[in-house]
Amino acid sequence: MTATAAPTIRSARRTRGFTLIELMVVIVIIGVLAALIVPNVLDRADDARVTAARTDVNNLMQALKLYKLDNQRFPTSEQGLQALVAKPTVGSIPPNWKPYLDKLQRDPWGHAYQYANPGVKGEIDVYSLGADGQPGGDGKNADIGSWQ
Repeated sequence: MTATAAPTIRSARRTRGFTLIELMVVIVIIGVLAALIVPNVLDRADDARVTAARTDVNNLMQALKLYKLDNQRFPTSEQGLQALVAKPTVGSIPPNWKPYLDKLQRDPWGHAYQYANPGVKGEIDVYSLGADGQPGGDGKNADIGSWQ
């Protein structure tokens, strides 16, 4: 009985694990799939940041329009976007100021949103400098503004 039991235990031990070749094939397949999928996922992240920046710029423009309705003018460039969060203490003090935002958000790349009054492309400009934080640029480095 022990003579017949020994071969089955040995054959069971041999079939339990994976061979080195099988593991290598699986690793190569995973590597190929990752090489095909990762660039697409990274592009989606950049697209999501651009969309988030456009949404933030639109929200800032809406808050600025409310500010103008209450105070008959937009904040000066000196007062900046901070005038939406705290009552300005420089320049012409707005007569009917209210808090228009709880806090100023940073753009998806961690930079402050820019504000210009008078604007270059409109009455006022609100914009993000993109991923590189520099004016101009292409692709993910392009400026995202209220004029778009």
